[in-house]
Amino acid sequence: MIERLKKYCGCISPSGCEDEIRELIIQDIQQIATRYEVDRMGNLIAFKKGRKTPDKKVVVSAHMDEVGLMVKYISDEGYIYFDPIGGIDPRVVGGRRVVIGDKRIYGVVASKAIHLQKKKERGMVVPLEEMYIDIGCDDKKSCEEVVSVGDVATFVPNFEEFGDGLIKSKAIDDRFGCALLVELMQEELEYDTYFAFVTCEEVGTDGAKQVAFNLRPDIAIAIEATTAGDVLGAPKSRYACELRKGAVISHIDGSTIYDKKLVEYALATAQENNIKCQLKNVIAGGNDASAYQRTAAGARVLAVSAPTRYIHSASNVVCKDDLFEIKKLVLALLQKGF
Repeated sequence: MIERLKKYCGCISPSGCEDEIRELIIQDIQQIATRYEVDRMGNLIAFKKGRKTPDKKVVVSAHMDEVGLMVKYISDEGYIYFDPIGGIDPRVVGGRRVVIGDKRIYGVVASKAIHLQKKKERGMVVPLEEMYIDIGCDDKKSCEEVVSVGDVATFVPNFEEFGDGLIKSKAIDDRFGCALLVELMQEELEYDTYFAFVTCEEVGTDGAKQVAFNLRPDIAIAIEATTAGDVLGAPKSRYACELRKGAVISHIDGSTIYDKKLVEYALATAQENNIKCQLKNVIAGGNDASAYQRTAAGARVLAVSAPTRYIHSASNVVCKDDLFEIKKLVLALLQKGF
């Protein structure tokens, strides 16, 4: 799973441009899926036949897209101005290396040099609209030969294992979920199960809305990455979850109140199988579960997430052990059935 995660994190696939990651996933599932299709939104929906047909239709879902940047203007000097794709904190953007478009043009995000800043500007976070990307061009013409308005960019792929069993990379949110779904599809499942690799989660869960409308599942399990709070200076009362404590189960977040019986079922399953599991104890964020819960006839929803430091940055950080605990939990749920 770790090698697959590395491969998936290397894709340049922000919201609306999921082609690269989708093709990799298709290569990995075409021999193990009973069937699969790509819908008009670019969602990849796979079906895996199990030993039994369940009473309830279950879909396990992960989003393919990542946060990114879109080129909006090229200056006469050859600098590129941009807008964010998804929720990106300006504090994690300045000075970062990015890669732009199908031509894979590398650049660095910059802003006004400190010696040119006014006194009141120093120490302040530079707004995204005042940052620009330098790709080494001297003028607008040479820049426009390789970059166009509307091109998208992401942080440069940088997957690396470090420390005591940790991984850092851009796009672990939610390439981990995609890698996990493929791992689950390799198992001999007890029940028929749908697996949805969806688009545009970072800009409004648009892809999952279409999957929910078309599949009309009874139960939807969103596999996600969620913000960990175990960072220096944060009070424990504000820890949403912690690395090394296993799968994260949410009661409620910024867009969804999760099915209480499903939450209890997941916690009980974790306890029965000696799987590390924790509750998310801060109401924040949101994911595709909200789309499944609200679209068409609605669905009962559960989120199982990986605790992640520095989410939506160039260096998401997760613990490998947590990822495997999540795999064990979701597989145990699918094998027990609902």
